[in-house]
Amino acid sequence: MWHGCPMPKKILLDCDPGLDDALALLLAQGDSNIELVGVTTVGGNVGLARTTRNALALREYLHFENVPVAAGAGQPLLGERRDASHVHGESGLGSTVLPEPVLAVDDRHAVDFLIETLRAAPGAIHLVATGPLTNIALALQKEPAIARWVASFTIMGGSFTRGNATPAAEFNIYADPEAARVVFDADWQVVMIGLDLTLQALATGAVVERLGRLGALAHEFILPLATFWARANQSGASTSEWDGQAVHDVCAVAHVVRPDLFSSRPARVQVETTGEFTRGMTVVDFDSASPNAIVPVMLDVAGFWAYVEHIYSIVAGQHA
Repeated sequence: MWHGCPMPKKILLDCDPGLDDALALLLAQGDSNIELVGVTTVGGNVGLARTTRNALALREYLHFENVPVAAGAGQPLLGERRDASHVHGESGLGSTVLPEPVLAVDDRHAVDFLIETLRAAPGAIHLVATGPLTNIALALQKEPAIARWVASFTIMGGSFTRGNATPAAEFNIYADPEAARVVFDADWQVVMIGLDLTLQALATGAVVERLGRLGALAHEFILPLATFWARANQSGASTSEWDGQAVHDVCAVAHVVRPDLFSSRPARVQVETTGEFTRGMTVVDFDSASPNAIVPVMLDVAGFWAYVEHIYSIVAGQHA
């Protein structure tokens, strides 16, 4: 039986909001077992200006105003910038419109913010990245010691059987494969929450129906984010018939405090950067004698949604 964390776990979230990034922030803000100590933004689902604006707006809407937000890289280490606005909408938040933020972004670049925050509390902060890994790679290049300073490092990215940006590559890795290679080659263990896991975390019709009971926050915020892509792409089906929309990034935050919901395997993960058809692919070797990653492969789906819905219900009550 899960009894919660004895002390809140400090999380620094590097993200590119983003439908599911917003839902991940809601979980991080709402769970009393999590202390959100910072948010850094990267260009990804949409451009950096919009991901940063979204993070600032979410900070005020979800009431974590004391948490600094720092903007980072808007371009990958090499090559052209790619986005996923065809999935997340032009703004990045689908049809959800939040008030313009009033509070300012932190003066520091995200890379410096990451380094300074981790240096100040070695071993105490869990770093979670739910967008392209550009900020993390730049931070490692500037200060390799961050790999020793983190309490853990979790990403939403990659896969071991499939892609979504291409047949071989998941979007966050495909958006900056060179950065991903730097990250996986660093001297730490990466928890890789990939597509094979996150596609088990679907906001199905049954989940949507339960979330709809949570009141105004659900109908104004949670459901529009959790169903935006599904409504556009499964319009011929009734809600009860939906396969559902995956809440990818929520899984990465959940893993920090609820690892019991995940079944994982050690693996060696290498990132393909030059393949004509496989650029951005994460090549996962579960039989390696020198693993550099932990790869969750199975999700306790019922337990995951019970946890997420419980946290969301708490926040919904606070917003009522």
